[in-house]
Amino acid sequence: MSRLQLRGLTKAFGTLTVVDGIDLALEQGEFISLLGPSGCGKTTTLRMIAGFIEPNAGSIELDGERISSPGSVLPPERRRMSMIFQSYAIWPNMTVAENVGFGLKLRKLPAAEVKRRVREILDVVQMGHLAGRYPAELSGGQQQRVALARAIVVKPAVLLLDEPLSNLDANLREEMRFEIRRLHDEFRITTVYVTHDQAEAMATSDRIAVMNAGRIEQVDAPHMLYTRPRTRFVAGFVGRTNLLDAQLRGDEIGLAGFALRGEGVAGIAEARQGPVLLSVRPQSVRLHRAPPGTADGRLVLPGGIAGRVYLGEAWDYQVRVAEGEQQLRVAAPPSQVHEVGAPVWLGFDPEQMALVE
Repeated sequence: MSRLQLRGLTKAFGTLTVVDGIDLALEQGEFISLLGPSGCGKTTTLRMIAGFIEPNAGSIELDGERISSPGSVLPPERRRMSMIFQSYAIWPNMTVAENVGFGLKLRKLPAAEVKRRVREILDVVQMGHLAGRYPAELSGGQQQRVALARAIVVKPAVLLLDEPLSNLDANLREEMRFEIRRLHDEFRITTVYVTHDQAEAMATSDRIAVMNAGRIEQVDAPHMLYTRPRTRFVAGFVGRTNLLDAQLRGDEIGLAGFALRGEGVAGIAEARQGPVLLSVRPQSVRLHRAPPGTADGRLVLPGGIAGRVYLGEAWDYQVRVAEGEQQLRVAAPPSQVHEVGAPVWLGFDPEQMALVE
């Protein structure tokens, strides 16, 4: 039995359907992110799971018990869930320790037990030395750690996080997403994480549900979403890619001015003959100054550098494929410097490409 189960979950506001028939199951201890652009329905879905919003259709089950359906919503305080908001929502008039222990006191635990559990969880989130401080005396990252400790200390069945890192600067966001994953690995709480940041989702999740216009387009492990996207939207939203119109003829994929063999290309077994869309990740194409050997099975084509941007950790090249004037974005290491206008040879690896709907 799944710990958390969404069945046909639907929510409309007036004539606008925000969540449209979502089905999703979370196993005990699993970390799933709802990833998508603003307005795709991910936060509305999270708030229905939390019990703040009543669905128009479908249901939510926790450990086999129905907790939400049209006309019947179990109140949030009875759901055995903890939620972390974008604004942290920690009380400014309470110390760190008082904030973390508040939920335990509401459950009427003995004072000694509250003190012990608060001390233990603050040590886990590396905030024990700041137990007596107030939120105004903390940095954004420290406040986020307090919110995490307060949510985890009550030992919820499900942990819900609504874009919890959006108020932090870039370096702190990177630090905190690894911290969130570390805490999950330690406590194994079933977790639903809402974000529009693909890097956050990739770093924290066991699986990612990519949402678009109220529906889930694909649910998969992070590396599978990246290397085996099933739709145009997923391919374009999760990482950067080149989406190329092509023709599938037998086991050959024809593009503008050249063709490549389909063996090893993801999705080719399910694709129909005729017009197809090919996703080619910038990292899957290698650039060479001279024609390389083809013993590794790559298709090699001549081309030229049409433009470039230096990103520090990589070069982002625009490369024109000579045979068809097709332009591709190609990522290369910082040490691989090619001048604009210089000739290059492109090595394509079919096993790092995918046909998408």
